[in-house]
This record gives sequence, structure tokens and C-alpha cells, in this order.
Amino acid sequence: MFNLSLIEHDLPLPPRLLSLPLTDAIKGELENLFLDKVIANLGLCISVYDIQSIEGGFIVPGDGCSRYKVVFRLLMFRPFIGEVLTGTIEESDANGLHLSLGFFSDIYVPVHLLPIPNKRDANGLWIWIFDTEELALDLNEKIRFRVKNIKFPPMPIEQDDNAKPFAPMEITAEICQEGLGLVSWWGD
Repeated sequence: MFNLSLIEHDLPLPPRLLSLPLTDAIKGELENLFLDKVIANLGLCISVYDIQSIEGGFIVPGDGCSRYKVVFRLLMFRPFIGEVLTGTIEESDANGLHLSLGFFSDIYVPVHLLPIPNKRDANGLWIWIFDTEELALDLNEKIRFRVKNIKFPPMPIEQDDNAKPFAPMEITAEICQEGLGLVSWWGD
């Protein structure tokens, strides 16, 4: 679920930060640049883990920033395909379920990856029909799911005002296998 990624970046350091220790100033700028952002094919940046090396300190004419070549490691969130995670159900609609891990919410379970047989009730919630029982997938319930796919869609050039916010990383999940679904369905 979490991994370290080695990154090399040319970092401009504003003059206002030159009074700080160099490592602290650079770490602060790296956090401003990368923290809580998705990097394509790497995942969501959780924190700057460490700084491996700092080179440079050159000032480009016409620019007051000193520039450093920094090699550092980022702690990234990117689950692997087949990984089983536990989250909560945020939304239920005709297309399936939307799940959240708390810090990441672009997780979708499409209808064909829900337990079969299933149906939607009058409130729009999905129900798994198990033998003669109807087990509802209620909102805000803990749910165990398996990662099927991770996608990094390209950023749209234009977006309608009423469109859902752009998600730079989307996870498709399934709950149609044994042991998956609401945590309350399965005993200790």
C-alpha cells in the first residue's frame, strides 16, 4: 500500500528561506510541492521521507532564487493489484459504490464487481441476496475490498461547471469474492 519513490528535482529556493538551515528550507519547499498530490504512475504523496543529496546553490541572473539539484525519497500511497484493504462506503448509486480510506476517496466498485445476486432498494442502497437473506450495503459501514485496477487519467483541458471534480488517481475495486464486503458479514 505504501512505498518509497526516489525522485531527483531541480528546486528553486526563494530568498526568504535562506535564513533557515538549508535542509529544513529544502524539505519545507519539497513538502509544499509534493505533499497531498498525485504523481502519475507513482501514487499519492504522503510525506517527504528523507533527502539523499543536495547539489548546487547557483543563482540564475534575473531570478533571486538559488537553485539546487535535490535527490530525495517520497512516501507514496499506491496499493498493488490484488491487495485487500478496508474502507468505508461513502456513496451508493446506479453505477455501484464509492469508497473511502479516509485520506483517499477515489475508489469505485462498479455494479458487475458487487456480490451476485444483488438489487437496489427504494433508498438506492445495494443489497446482496444471500440464500434467503438480504444483506444491505449501508453508507458509512466498514467494507473490505480487493484492488482490481489503478488508473491515472490525463488531466482534462476543459471541465463543465457541474462535472464531478477531476480525480488524478482512480482505484477500481471488487467485493464479489469470499471474505470481501461488509466487515460485519464475516465473523471474527
